[in-house]
Amino acid sequence: MPETVGALRAHRGIRINGTPLILGGTTAALLIVVALPLLFILLQAIFPELANGSLLAPLSHLATIFSDPALFGLTFNTLRLGVCVVLLSATIGIPLGALRGLFKLPFAGLWDLLFLVPFMIPPYIAALGWIMMLQPNGYAEQLLGLHAASFLFSFGGVVFVMTLNVFPVVYFAVSRSIASSGSRLADVGRVCGGSPWQCFFRITLPLATPGIAASLLLVFAMAIEEYGTPAALAANAGFFVLVTGIERRFSDWPIDLPGAATLSVVLVILAMLAFWLQRRIQGKQIFETMNGKPNDVSLRPLGAWRWPVTALFAVVALIATCAPIFSIVVTACMRTLSGGLQRDNLSLTHFDAIFTSGNSALQALATSTGLGVATALLTGLLGLLAAYCVVKTRMRGRVLLDALSVMPNTLPGIVVAVGLILAWNQSFWPVTPYNSWVILLLAYCCLLLPYPVRYASAAFAQIGDNMEAAARVHGASLRQTLMKILLPLIFPSLLAAMLLVFAVASRELVASLLLAPTGIQTTSLFIWRQFEQGSVGQGMAMSVVTILMTTTVMVAVTLWRQRQQ
Repeated sequence: MPETVGALRAHRGIRINGTPLILGGTTAALLIVVALPLLFILLQAIFPELANGSLLAPLSHLATIFSDPALFGLTFNTLRLGVCVVLLSATIGIPLGALRGLFKLPFAGLWDLLFLVPFMIPPYIAALGWIMMLQPNGYAEQLLGLHAASFLFSFGGVVFVMTLNVFPVVYFAVSRSIASSGSRLADVGRVCGGSPWQCFFRITLPLATPGIAASLLLVFAMAIEEYGTPAALAANAGFFVLVTGIERRFSDWPIDLPGAATLSVVLVILAMLAFWLQRRIQGKQIFETMNGKPNDVSLRPLGAWRWPVTALFAVVALIATCAPIFSIVVTACMRTLSGGLQRDNLSLTHFDAIFTSGNSALQALATSTGLGVATALLTGLLGLLAAYCVVKTRMRGRVLLDALSVMPNTLPGIVVAVGLILAWNQSFWPVTPYNSWVILLLAYCCLLLPYPVRYASAAFAQIGDNMEAAARVHGASLRQTLMKILLPLIFPSLLAAMLLVFAVASRELVASLLLAPTGIQTTSLFIWRQFEQGSVGQGMAMSVVTILMTTTVMVAVTLWRQRQQ
């Protein structure tokens, strides 16, 4: 026993002596990647002359900005868009998710796959696909004799297209939450006299509330920070949100840095309020159901509702998945748009152009692939170290580290881009990543860091201290313990997170629009600029390649996770 106590004390002593360096290095990296951009946004919002190297006249510009009626309009439009997308996503995702989680649904795996595809289509590509489908002389008019341009290029059209992209977040959250909680407690309610609807709304649905709240928060955050869909569909109609307002202050002369920084702060506050509201909801909806018995996860038969429910899933899949995919693929395979849907107008010319050596499309694809891989590796390493310090140590400063690692959840992409511009475009830096590909890498790392941190933290929490203690007591260094014991144990989860990071980084748009230096083009920028220049076919061909790449990565993630379970 004394030897055991002494070994444990030695283990704790080694841990304390070995972790300050890794804690300090990880904190410094997070300060540079996460805190520095936000700090300069706050400074620019306070000191309007910061870009000129002056701290004079603090807050002197706020009266002009807040008296501008456009600010209220941008904020109101942003909130209205976020709330409407959340409500419509809940209207679609919660019933479908409940049906998927409770009943034996025909072709259930097929519907899961089809509902995953819209989430894999970058929102701006989906918006461009719907334009080709519903515009005058679009595919819907050529096939069915109708178009919906007046609806598509409006606020309602933006909500419609964005909802079809993000409702799968709610669908998968609800279906998995309800399936994991099982139906045993609802059966008890039925035995006690409750009707099926009463048991669903008072037992089954409340148990899924945490998952629903988290998914709706994510939908709201995705809606208020999305740039491509509002810019493509409603900008010409005069509908602007905070994201498009920030971008215009950078792209229109004269450049308004204080105004862009102030709008960025407003956008961050909205995102933080959403996170606060979610925590309040979850705090009031905590239910303990574990009693030592496994939950009954058997699915119920649909009976007479079998085929009507199947038809409902088919209609949603047709609208959300098949229609935009059809539009994107057909446009990519057409020689000319004026040729219409004719067999002799189909060709692979645009794909040939993409894969021609030296072509700008191929260079953009290589740039996005390289940045995606680099972002996955860096966020994986930083997420591993941050999660280890937060979960496996008791050092002072780990609370700050935890806060820094999750802060990007409340930072929309355009806010990170604005912060990096303000932070690194200063004359006092001896060396700066501004106007190089490194600035894109910093932006992607900041935005996507929470994925590896969350996955690694969950994996570390499931690993006891005994193996690490044995290794450290027997002379293993901190590096050896991490690389030879802990990393192999959490590697499946960490790799899954890194694959997700790669998939998202390789298609990111809004930060790339603001930060990409001259001569460097990513796939998202290539697609966006091809549409601006009228080269729709080649832009859609690149879209098909991007969708195939990200979907393949997500399928690989899913298969990997299933094999590890």
